[in-house]
Formats: sequence, C-alpha cells, structure tokens
Amino acid sequence: MRILSGKYRGRNFFMPKGIRPTQDLVRKALFDLLGQDLTGLTFLDLFAGSGAMGLEAASRGAKEVILVEKEPLCFRTICENIARLNIPALEPDRPFFETLQADGLATIKDFARRGRKLDIVFADPPYGRDLAKKTLITLKGHDIVHPDSIVVIQHTKHETLPETEGRFFINEQRKYGTSYLTFYKIQ
Repeated sequence: MRILSGKYRGRNFFMPKGIRPTQDLVRKALFDLLGQDLTGLTFLDLFAGSGAMGLEAASRGAKEVILVEKEPLCFRTICENIARLNIPALEPDRPFFETLQADGLATIKDFARRGRKLDIVFADPPYGRDLAKKTLITLKGHDIVHPDSIVVIQHTKHETLPETEGRFFINEQRKYGTSYLTFYKIQ
C-alpha cells in the first residue's frame, strides 16, 4: 500500500496479514473531510492496524502522531512502516511518532489520567465486537479532547452509533461500502 497525499506521498508501507485494511477511498475521504493540512495538530490512531491513518496524518503535517495497537504482529508492522518512511532526523517539521502496544480503551483512560489532550482522535476498532460504541463511551468518560477536537470512528453498518453521547454530537456521517465514518464534535 502507499501513502496517498502530502510530503510522503507515494511511499510504500506494509499491511499485516489478517487485518481488515482501510480502503484507499476511505483514507482519502477522511482527509478530504478533515482537511489536507494538519500542520501542528496531534493525531491519535486507535486500533491502528498497519498505521496507515497515522502515516497519512504525518504526511499531511501532523506534528505528533500516536499509534496504538494491541496485536503484536500489527504493532511490529507499524514500527517497520515508520522506519520505512526514512525521515531524516534533521528534517524541518519532522513529525514525532509515539507507538504504544496497548489496548485502545485503556490508552484513553491513561491519557486522561495524565491530562493529555489531542486534536484528532481516529478509531477503527475491529468490527463485530461493539468496540465503536465502547470507544465513544470511554471517550465521554475520560477527557482527552478539547472543544475544537474532532473524533472520527470507523465502523460497520451493523454498529449504530448514537447522535449524541455526553458532550459529543455527530457532525457528519459518510458511508463507503460497508464502512461508515462518523465524525463527532464537542458541545
């Protein structure tokens, strides 16, 4: 697979076997809706899989990209994919990558305990486990966002997310094949 746009456009990355990759169409749509320029923003990629969304965010200027993945094979692949970017240490505006081999929901709780705030939270949990709604509920109960943050959850049509959850409300929802991108803003 390849990075679609930004300063690392066209660079290849690996996809671990056994995961459901986010289609190029969905990756492109996400960043079309977020905006192509993420300069200076922090981007959290929960249930990161290959790290594709985080790599795209870095390519579009995110200053900090946090990739959280529990599965060991996927976590190793993320680390290899970051290394494959081969970003020189002295490159101006070099993105800072943080990789965590951890549970996504536990990471939200840990970040809240430490008072960490993020600009964009993207979650693409495994389908069929009701993790999309659990992620939203965990975000509601553990404050890691600020009033201008955006939360995006990728989920299947079988997992209906609420219009509002605490101070989160659906700002936009788009369907791509069997996947949905649901964008939440904060009231």
